Amino acid sequence: MQKLKEIMTPFVESILPEATVQDAAMKMKDLNVGAIPVCDEGALLGMVTDRDLVVRVLAEGRDHKEVTVNEAMSPDIVYCFEDDDTDKASKIMADRQIRRLPILSGEEKLVGIISLADLATRGSERQSSCEVLEQVSSPMP
Repeated sequence: MQKLKEIMTPFVESILPEATVQDAAMKMKDLNVGAIPVCDEGALLGMVTDRDLVVRVLAEGRDHKEVTVNEAMSPDIVYCFEDDDTDKASKIMADRQIRRLPILSGEEKLVGIISLADLATRGSERQSSCEVLEQVSSPMP
């Protein structure tokens, strides 16, 4: 069985919880990503996504220069460990309808991230990747 550490994107950029959402948006733009893990000293606290910025800041008319990442992030985050297999990540991503999954070391420090693209292009189970994509993309009941 293939391990997540074999296909994950390592050395993921993160952002501090006290950064502003403007800082997060600029980082997303520079990195060309839609989500950034929120960490403090390597410990995963949450994830901030472009959708979080729109729904929790812009739609509410809040000041993007003053709202912190901590206020806008999704704190209820799921993750896997680098020694978990790809089937576990696929199941979590499908069940929770998420496109990116943080990967932690045994010491619970952020070491990487898995995306649907990683599963599709580097994973060993192509059929599983297609099923995950279908489930993530389907509307929740």
